Amino acid sequence: FPQRQIMNPLLHRSLRRHSSRTAPLLAIGVAALSACGVLLATSRGSTNFEALSRGMGSISSSQRSALATTIPNAGFVQRRQSPSSRSRCNKMEAAKRAVTSVFAQAPQHDLLLRAARGEKTERTPVWLFRQAGRHLPEYNQYKKDNNKNFLQLLDDPKDVAEVTMQPLRRYDVDAAILFSDILVVPEALDINVDMPGGKGILVTNPIQGPEDVAKIDVSSPRKLVEDRLAHVLAALPEIKNSLKKENRDIPLIGFSAAPFTLMFYMVGGNTRFNQTMGEQWFQQYPEACDELLGKLSDVIVEYMSLQVEKGADLLQLFEAMGSYISEPNFKKFEMKHLTNIASRLKEKHPDIPLMVFARGAQYANSDLQPNFKK
Repeated sequence: FPQRQIMNPLLHRSLRRHSSRTAPLLAIGVAALSACGVLLATSRGSTNFEALSRGMGSISSSQRSALATTIPNAGFVQRRQSPSSRSRCNKMEAAKRAVTSVFAQAPQHDLLLRAARGEKTERTPVWLFRQAGRHLPEYNQYKKDNNKNFLQLLDDPKDVAEVTMQPLRRYDVDAAILFSDILVVPEALDINVDMPGGKGILVTNPIQGPEDVAKIDVSSPRKLVEDRLAHVLAALPEIKNSLKKENRDIPLIGFSAAPFTLMFYMVGGNTRFNQTMGEQWFQQYPEACDELLGKLSDVIVEYMSLQVEKGADLLQLFEAMGSYISEPNFKKFEMKHLTNIASRLKEKHPDIPLMVFARGAQYANSDLQPNFKK
């Protein structure tokens, strides 16, 4: 958008009068006008910028955050400081670049996002839980060529990006999903996970009792995620760059396993043996179970929140082991933690759709929906 648009005196005065109550901007096509409002609101102070950004219903919370941090950093000052005309122009140019960069993050093919927001769509969006992985010949060949197994691929953001992109080249799906594993969170808590093949997922140092739960330190969950799951987070920008390079402008789904699913494996559960381990813990150590689920919830919230900050367009909470918890225990223990996670994530990222899938626990859907609904 030309400099003269921003400096137009009539538009300048009009936006000054109305920027604090700007109506929701429903199309990115009006980005130029939005930028003018943002620039002027910022020059008048952060309060007006926040008011304006709340009205911009078409941009995500991550985009708002980027605007809120990037544009002030472009060097705006209060009007009473009267910077020179040349300096002001330079700062406006920097802010224009910031706005352009932020708005460019929104995927153009947003069918899944619109459906997740409850909007009427021209068709049902399609994506697959295991879009990437061993059903693809190219995936198996990639592992062979790089001499890596599944867990080793997860350690390299470039490998994660490549594997995430593979199904998109084969299937015309409406979203990419982060190639990862549900047990990266326990691994960050020093739980050893092994996949020997033919035996399911094995945890070699399961939690033995309440005393082990008490030792789990999640006092700084965000720092824990940033330190121990940095390789996962680094993969999201890599995927976004790959989507851009290949002109596949679709949303990126971030995800985490739900608390009970993580607990099931952490206490020694396995889908081929020890299938009742989670239920045994609920019976023997109810207080420790609640404590463990709460600690895992704290980590999950920060893990998923950081995924949004790194580029995820929507999130899914996956209760993969919902078949291994009884309905009474799901309602007594797990439901409140899922509700807590949903509430905290929506507070942090109100514009990011949040999905939940409790596999084998369909009875919970009616109770979950009000908490996860946009």
